[in-house]
Amino acid sequence: MKVIEIKMPGPPEVLVPAKREMPEAGPGEVIIKVFAAGVNRPDIVQREGRYPPPPGASDIPGLEVAGEIAAIGGQVSGFAVGDRVCALVPGGGYAAYCKAPAATTLPVPDGFDFVQAAAIPETFFTVWSNVFDRAALKAGETLLVHGGSSGIGSVAIQLAKAFGAKVVTTVGSDDKAAFCVKLGADTAINYRTEDYVERVMEATGGAGVNVVLDMVGGDYIQKNIDCLAPDGRHVSIAFLRGPSVELNMLPVMLKRLILTGSTLRPRDNSFKSAIAVALRKKVWPLMENGTVLPQIDKIFPLEEAAAAHAYMEASGHRGKIMLEVSHE
Repeated sequence: MKVIEIKMPGPPEVLVPAKREMPEAGPGEVIIKVFAAGVNRPDIVQREGRYPPPPGASDIPGLEVAGEIAAIGGQVSGFAVGDRVCALVPGGGYAAYCKAPAATTLPVPDGFDFVQAAAIPETFFTVWSNVFDRAALKAGETLLVHGGSSGIGSVAIQLAKAFGAKVVTTVGSDDKAAFCVKLGADTAINYRTEDYVERVMEATGGAGVNVVLDMVGGDYIQKNIDCLAPDGRHVSIAFLRGPSVELNMLPVMLKRLILTGSTLRPRDNSFKSAIAVALRKKVWPLMENGTVLPQIDKIFPLEEAAAAHAYMEASGHRGKIMLEVSHE
């Protein structure tokens, strides 16, 4: 089968087409004939040699796919060959066929094509786990999400609004701000031209936000703490400005804040399965009625994965960058 390999750690050009043997389904696994796969920031970090796959996972990049079930392993029920599915996988997505845990494989939402479906798993699992499970965002509260025009950000905005929260977001341009407002953000701040801490406090009438979803790290963490309301929760999921930071912890004590974070990829299938169950019950209906939709920015052929990575690194996208897989 055709795949995209990481020839060596480095820039996008190290992603090269190659041939591999077909994967085989073990107990609790299915094989998916892949028609589309998502491109995500962890793929870039893996390509750079800074995010190795967890033990037992494929070294092929790619954390989310959609397609048809081609084979089913033992101890799997509820699926049949030919079913249209999407799946969160620990690796192996940039390929014509991908092995997926049955526990993190879900039916394609009604009305979705494979590209839309492949844009779901990594972002929706991540947002649900961190914003709703870990940070326990509630209706009537306010979420601050950085990078609102990204795949993660665009999902966080829509889900938070769908469940009754208010949303403040930061972006790097006025065009991206308009994109986020169209998705439902109550306030979108261009961090290049405005002090986002001041604008957050203005937007919340001085109260601050209840939850911060942070993908930036570095000096943003102290600023986020300044933005948080009493009993606020700060969740870190990435560190574009680095993980090391010097903090004034006094506001954390005085406001009784919770600073937490997580990575999804290394977690076991039982943890991810619980997220899958919650998404199927609470979010699938919202996607099928059009309330919440993955935002697709650009689609590349699988063979042009290097160009897709370069496009993501340029940071001009709004929503998801996708790979489409031909089986001709």
